[in-house]
Amino acid sequence: MPPFRVIVVGAGMGGLSCAIDLAASGAEVTLVEAASAPGGKMRTTPSAGGPIDSGPTVMTMRWVFEELFAAAGVSFGDRVRLRAADILARHAWPDGSRLDLFADRSRSADAIGTLSGKAAAKGFLDFCDHAGRIHDTLRDTFLTRPANGPVGLSQRIGLGRMERLFDLRPFETLWDVLGGYFPDPRLRQLFGRYATYCGSSPFLAPATLMLIAHVELEGVWMVEGGMQALADAMAELAQSLGVTIRFGVRAEALILKSGAAAGVTLAGGERLEADAVVVNGDPASLRSSAPLQPMMTPRQRSLSAITWTAQATVEGMPLTRHNVVFSDDYPAEFRDLTDRRRPPQKPTIYICAQDRGDGHATPPGPERLLLLINAPPDGDQNPYSSQDIRACETRLIDQMGRCGLRLDLSSAAVTTPADFERMFPGTGGALYGKATHGWSAAFERPAAGTKIRGLYQAGGGAHPGAGVPMATLSGRLAAHRLRADFASTQLFRRAAIAGGTSMR
Repeated sequence: MPPFRVIVVGAGMGGLSCAIDLAASGAEVTLVEAASAPGGKMRTTPSAGGPIDSGPTVMTMRWVFEELFAAAGVSFGDRVRLRAADILARHAWPDGSRLDLFADRSRSADAIGTLSGKAAAKGFLDFCDHAGRIHDTLRDTFLTRPANGPVGLSQRIGLGRMERLFDLRPFETLWDVLGGYFPDPRLRQLFGRYATYCGSSPFLAPATLMLIAHVELEGVWMVEGGMQALADAMAELAQSLGVTIRFGVRAEALILKSGAAAGVTLAGGERLEADAVVVNGDPASLRSSAPLQPMMTPRQRSLSAITWTAQATVEGMPLTRHNVVFSDDYPAEFRDLTDRRRPPQKPTIYICAQDRGDGHATPPGPERLLLLINAPPDGDQNPYSSQDIRACETRLIDQMGRCGLRLDLSSAAVTTPADFERMFPGTGGALYGKATHGWSAAFERPAAGTKIRGLYQAGGGAHPGAGVPMATLSGRLAAHRLRADFASTQLFRRAAIAGGTSMR
């Protein structure tokens, strides 16, 4: 009996994890990727000091990767070297105040107490408890399970645990619920920023996103060799399982036979036939092949970004690995982004100082830096002229200066929403699929299966959501669904490795 053949399009986290699971189950997998390296949005920018992480900069939810590698019969710790962050992030405001959040929540509570008083420290601990309950409720009922709608989620949680359902606070915004924990607007701003981790506004996103605080407290990990080392390790594992990876190859069209997916046509005309196809990319990339779902409007898109990558000398404010410089008017920032559809006049700035650890030591000479501000997903409408970029850069430098930070960005490489649109067509530069706005948004992300038999999707735009570990879970869910759909054909050569490839 011939092997079961699967083509995976896109070597992002979802495509790589899907390929690993399918190959470990005995499928013959070909992975095609238009870029020259794996990782998808996990990309790097060259500099004189070495490559700079220009996409995700940290790894969380380590268990996701440990389970993936264990399913393939290898140890994640043997393949990827990690270092736990002690300081999760350093935060600064224009009024001169600063706050470090730590992996140890008691140290964070002490720091918050010093900044805002004992009541704020208690509010933080209560907030962490609430975030932990949300996470524990959703981990095995939503994050690692196929999409099943609000009724299905309620059934998974169980009618006897209704208090858990109410604890999710889906009908309240993150911003409103944070106000009950943090009267200090600086702290409300700090924890409201979690909504931007999935490209959303804290003024529109559900309070359920508080679970991100718990995810960070479980561990924020720095990957030795940069985030690209994680993608490389996953690609190497896939190849060791027999996956054929073809880089620099773009899939342009889906091959359909009798209404079912039967392969892809590559740029240049080459046809690759298969029994099933998994597309790891934004759901918008599938619409050219079939009307799988309604076109997402620009206002439904998640946020984009403008980034600066540079090797530069830092002066003034001492940095740690991860830093956030806040504006003094968070509502105005999001009015610019979601209402006026323009880069914020007073942006909040994320700075990854890649050559630093948790300490205060300043590297000698220039260091590798990534700076990021949120931007509207209008890359298909706004070309972002050099004048636009200079205006944004002026505001960026002014905002950093108000917090005591100075650096020269004259030689920086800039990436705009228009650039992200070119890299990921059909998105407008949106980096996280559909925005998580409103109680139902989490249920509106596409499931692994599609209306076309044999066609599946994975990635940050699909269930369970955006981010490195979530996209990885989406790939595993796609592999799980594919195996279930084709189980009756008995085309897989061997059963999944014990303890491994099936999801919860």
